[in-house]
Amino acid sequence: MTSEAATAVDPSRKSLLWLVAVGFFMQTLDATIINTALPAMAASLNVSPLRMQSVVVAYALTMAMLIPASGWIADRFGTRRIFFAAIVLFAAGSVLCALSQGLGQLVAARVVQGLGGALLLPVGRLALLRTVPRGEFLQAMSFVAIPGLIGPLLGPTLGGWLVQYASWHWIFLINVPVGLAGCIATLKYMPDLRGAIQKRFDSVGYAMLAFGMVAISLALDGVSELGLRQGGVMVVLIFGFASVVAYWLHAARTPEPLFAPSLFGVPTLSIGLIGNLFSRLGSSCMPFLVPLLLQVSMGYSPVRAGLMMLPIALAGMAMKRFATPLITRHGYRKVLVVNTVLVGCTMASFGLTAPGQPIALHVLQLLAFGAVNSLQFTAMNTITLKDLDGSMASSGNSLLSMVQMLAMSLGVAAAGAVLAGYNGIFGTETAAHTLDAFQATFASMGLITVASALIFWHLPAEVRAAQPAQPEVSGQG
Repeated sequence: MTSEAATAVDPSRKSLLWLVAVGFFMQTLDATIINTALPAMAASLNVSPLRMQSVVVAYALTMAMLIPASGWIADRFGTRRIFFAAIVLFAAGSVLCALSQGLGQLVAARVVQGLGGALLLPVGRLALLRTVPRGEFLQAMSFVAIPGLIGPLLGPTLGGWLVQYASWHWIFLINVPVGLAGCIATLKYMPDLRGAIQKRFDSVGYAMLAFGMVAISLALDGVSELGLRQGGVMVVLIFGFASVVAYWLHAARTPEPLFAPSLFGVPTLSIGLIGNLFSRLGSSCMPFLVPLLLQVSMGYSPVRAGLMMLPIALAGMAMKRFATPLITRHGYRKVLVVNTVLVGCTMASFGLTAPGQPIALHVLQLLAFGAVNSLQFTAMNTITLKDLDGSMASSGNSLLSMVQMLAMSLGVAAAGAVLAGYNGIFGTETAAHTLDAFQATFASMGLITVASALIFWHLPAEVRAAQPAQPEVSGQG
């Protein structure tokens, strides 16, 4: 390629990078901006703030469901068309969220948002993979990953500010002008790429896997939100597990399954995925529980509660530079076993939170959790993917992304169920009783996280970080 040709291509490639980065920013911002606004939304919709977890679960679960199909959809219909449709769905879902008059309408609107959000990063990453030279791909993905760090940093504070000085509706309406600009930029800069060979989509396997994820999540959410009795919960839960098992039996007999069972022949991937699921099952509830605790039981304003989430994000960003040296020196198994226990203990420490304590103590707790949680995500993500060859890397990465979003959905649903259970034990929803319920919930979810350290104990002791950790572009780490 001549220098003139390179000069002609570079501006277009740079515009594509910015487009994918902004799409990723929209998705990660919306995943965090809503948590601080939940009490205000609950008051507006005449429901208890302790029963708002379905608003978070609907978004994460929809993303988990659609991620396995995103690659095939982009190959079949083209990256430009699908990226454009993703932005339209995301913006339309945002408008529907702002117009919602009841919790059911809001949950349905979050599903529409999730449909768009699930396609933004995978399709954008696919477009970069097929247009950016191999030698520049890591640098390109590092650039795109930056909004994944800025979104969680900005989201809670911005959400609290909008709730306090405008209304909760604006946390969704701000997506509309960004979405409009994104649609115009997509038509101008997104290449229309399709797969050279159209593979048959495993629709039967996809239906089994999607139904299993939804059923298991609904069973957990049904304990507190849907009002299902124990018998109904057990029926839905058994159907969910049966569907997941049926998928893996189906995948073993299908030439081109969504996720080949041979993936689990790689020990680090299988242990990493299972560890991801159970470890995140505990820790992913923290962005949901902490703002609720601060506002419902501690009397914090939305803005103050949002600002209190900043230490988690700042400590997480600062910890990234120490992850690789720690893993290189001590190995993945030792780091993950010890750090998983630390994550669980820092979570459980929030069970000691009470009004009147020095704010510096709470900031210190949040900094500690942010640091160990960031190290956890980096170590789990890299150990899961490090031993995959080229033919398995794409499928393994999609499976990891799905597990991350599924764990977020299940974690928030489980925390909501545990919180509702303890709230029933401690009495009516006064500030004192809800504080008792929150304290017990933090302790319980921390213990769940500590238990997941047993999974990482099965990693080979000699596995270490041979090179710098790959940039985390999933938005969940």
